[in-house]
Amino acid sequence: MLYPNFIRRKLNLFRSRVPRALMLTLIISCLGGLSAEIHQKPLLAKNQSAKNAWVYAAFPVESFQAYTSGFGYRNSPVDGSWSFHAGIDIAAPLGSYVRNWWSGRVVELSDHTACGTMIKIQSEQWTHVYCHLMGTVGTSPQGRYLIDREGGIILWQGQEIVANTRIARVGMTGRTTGPHLHWGLKYGGQYIDPAPVLTEMIRQQQAYYNK
Repeated sequence: MLYPNFIRRKLNLFRSRVPRALMLTLIISCLGGLSAEIHQKPLLAKNQSAKNAWVYAAFPVESFQAYTSGFGYRNSPVDGSWSFHAGIDIAAPLGSYVRNWWSGRVVELSDHTACGTMIKIQSEQWTHVYCHLMGTVGTSPQGRYLIDREGGIILWQGQEIVANTRIARVGMTGRTTGPHLHWGLKYGGQYIDPAPVLTEMIRQQQAYYNK
């Protein structure tokens, strides 16, 4: 699989130390020092260079507690089986809000798989997946939707969502042993490790706003 040059460089750089880099990313994100300024600006100017591609992206969980599982093969915490984990798990208190990583369109909603209540958003070649959410998925004459009444959330399939929008809340739906967000990331239709992407996102935001 071919990645953009700046992504490939970071994947190689962080391959041997992803957990430490991701933990730094999570801590920095939760401090919130950059959040207000970053997310009040438009997502991405058309003439913005690739080196600043994620300046206006958002960390996907509020009230971060811990990074609990990485990308790749692992012993499943549910049944102990050796299986591939196509994302990262980020623990947060039950009911914590989940934010949209990057502006895009809701392309799929479901609540009947191991992923639990799930949102899938497409942002050009990127697909981001949010699992184990609160709420249920239904259909109406207007289309398919996710609703979480207590959280004040209603999301429609096909809806355009800007970065940093609250799109759901952390739940325990599907196969899970505790409240967390499972966050998956695809590029060009294939899953990649989200950890280096989040690390690069924070690096870009720090560099951009500390000019």
